[in-house]
Amino acid sequence: MACFLVPGAEAVVVTAAAQVVKAQEQKKAAGSDSAKETTAIPLSQKLRWLYSLLWGGVLLLAFGHLWHGEVTPWFPFLTAAKDPAETAVMLSEMSTVGVTMAVVVTVVWIGMVAVASLLAKRTSSGRIVAR
Repeated sequence: MACFLVPGAEAVVVTAAAQVVKAQEQKKAAGSDSAKETTAIPLSQKLRWLYSLLWGGVLLLAFGHLWHGEVTPWFPFLTAAKDPAETAVMLSEMSTVGVTMAVVVTVVWIGMVAVASLLAKRTSSGRIVAR
């Protein structure tokens, strides 16, 4: 019914955090005089991966709920909000399914970051040669 709102809330927070981190990285890069070339992936890029995964999932889920008539473009937007009994079911779904979806996406992102960091470290040590 409204499970997409939980990863949506996480996506909003991560998007804002990514913007703050990117601004700090740019400020730090502007202040340093060394032009070192690094193979490390910046944190802002890693956060971008997370919010891209989250927003993509949210859009697909919202479309599916809209398609099935669970979300409407008029107030109260969520059809379950019209009836208190349905609202309780909706909140239960958000706290179980929505939280689980947000956690799974975040765990997948952690795996992506771990693999990307490992590959970046191998590349910088010279074990992997690009042809």
